[in-house]
This record gives sequence, C-alpha cells and structure tokens, in this order.
Amino acid sequence: MIDRRVFVLSVAVFLAVSGAAYAHPVKKPVELDPRFMPQLVDISFEYEAGTLVVDPKNRFLYLAEGPGTARRYGVGVGRAGLSFTGSAVVGRKAKWPSWRPTKNMIRRDPQKYAKYADGVPGGPTNPLGSRALYLYRDGRDTLYRIHGTTEPSSIGKAVSNGCIRMLNEHVEDLFERVSVGTKVVVLE
Repeated sequence: MIDRRVFVLSVAVFLAVSGAAYAHPVKKPVELDPRFMPQLVDISFEYEAGTLVVDPKNRFLYLAEGPGTARRYGVGVGRAGLSFTGSAVVGRKAKWPSWRPTKNMIRRDPQKYAKYADGVPGGPTNPLGSRALYLYRDGRDTLYRIHGTTEPSSIGKAVSNGCIRMLNEHVEDLFERVSVGTKVVVLE
C-alpha cells in the first residue's frame, strides 16, 4: 500500500520537475481521499480471480483475488455519455505509452485537442501517464484504456473522455499484476 505522505510528495516533485506541456499544473499537492488508495476489500460480486471489474458509479477498479476479496483502486472515469461499458480483455500493455486524441475528441473540442492530432510521445507529460492497458473486444482495439494520469485530482471524479484513469503509482502496481488477455468488466 502506498503511504499518502509519499504520494503527496511524489505529486509535488513530479509537478515541480516536469514543467509539463500537457499536464495541468496543480497549485498545491493533491491529497487523495484514503478510500481511493489501493487496499484489499471484501466484495459481494463473484468474478474469477484475476478479472478486472470497474465500477464507474463509485469510481473504483477491482482486481478480483479470490472468493469474496479484491484489491481495490480509486479511478477517474468518463463523463456521462463518454464511458465504456461491458466486457473486454487487456489486448496490449505499454510502459510510457504515446497518446493521440481520437477523432471524436478532436470533433468535440478542436481547440483543446486538434494541436495533438499528430500525437504526444510517451513521458511524464503524456496524458496516459506511466502505463496503459488497452481494452480490446472481439480482437479489435476499443480505443478505451486503463491508464495513468497527469491530473491526480481527477481520481474519484467523472472527468475523462471515457478512459479509466489511475494514479501513475497505482496503474504501475496494477500493470505488474495483470497480463495481456486479462478479462475486464466495466459495470453500467
């Protein structure tokens, strides 16, 4: 489990060092609500161990670990009408992934996204953060991701363009625990 003081310090150092081109500077370190810190919890739903279950309504991602238990992480999720639901699999994993806004993102907000149409290379200023799990359905990329973020204050909120955001430290932990082919269920 990550100590909250270490997280606050790591966010402050990241923001001070990055001078991020895309990152949104935060005036003071973000203090994450303790319920959004990774923790083992009892669960009432049953999924095979290793399955990822995302509960967008409550802003949690669960990694089922066995009967009645899961590792829970806090997440930021898609705004109303932009989120993914249903089943998928992790079709690909990437460390320090590159990012390109989708055509729909550019169409919805060209002033914000058109300048990134050629993509943003992986690194600390990239909106996908330090790790990404690419969600596939029927062998095709859904364009939805479970990924890190340059906006730690978005955890626990519905603010993204549909993807599932996690703190970089948390998605790095999850990245090491799952493999390509892992089943993902995103609840309605």
